[in-house]
Amino acid sequence: MKATLTVLGSGTSMGVPTIGCTCAVCRSPDARDRRTRPSVLLEYGGKFVLIDTSPDFREQAIREKIRQIDAVLYTHTHADHILGIDDLRPLSFRRDGSIPLYARPEAAEFLRSMFRYIFDADYKFGGIARVELKPIEGPIELFGARFDPVKVIHGETEIYGYRFGSAAYLTDFSKIPDESFAQLRDLDILFLDALRHKPHPTHSTVENSLRIVDRVKPQRAFFTHICHDLPHEATNATLPENVRLSYDGLKLEFEI
Repeated sequence: MKATLTVLGSGTSMGVPTIGCTCAVCRSPDARDRRTRPSVLLEYGGKFVLIDTSPDFREQAIREKIRQIDAVLYTHTHADHILGIDDLRPLSFRRDGSIPLYARPEAAEFLRSMFRYIFDADYKFGGIARVELKPIEGPIELFGARFDPVKVIHGETEIYGYRFGSAAYLTDFSKIPDESFAQLRDLDILFLDALRHKPHPTHSTVENSLRIVDRVKPQRAFFTHICHDLPHEATNATLPENVRLSYDGLKLEFEI
């Protein structure tokens, strides 16, 4: 089955431009250097699956003319991946039933606690997103496609990336455990965290992610969760032909 992946956001937790910064990338006229917080949207068979609800989800949804979300997968519970949950409200009102939200059990519990006004409150006046938490610890099937959680290490925390069909999306990690590499065989598209060149305690660097590309050998690789250290055009000029920085609005077709 054919699917389209849209990069909603390719930036790091502070976004690019970063507030108060006057560096060359933050002042760049290149639209690909404008990076909202990280998220992707998958469309296949008339269904739309979102990975993470970033704080910029409202802006992203308006930009991409999103009118429907059928499920959300969460990678982890850092603010740049969850704070847009409330902007699911108008989309949830357009459908029959709640939007299912899939997350690791501890992540689902965190979401329930942080957004108690959505999940636990007895609010009589409407206006609350119609969503339902669904903890997952293994593969799930959504609308005829299989989604496999891929365990990665984000600093000292184990979180999820996801494999779906011939593509995989690993947005935040400093290390990929050896056992997870078995899930990354025969990929057409691989998305990898590549924050910058300088080492970071919780994120992969360009150089580390290039080593992963060499090991996994996907047909195409795209780097995401990019900070303002990496100018789009100049960085792409240094990368192998099958590796590129992603950018907000990038659309890719693949088999799911």
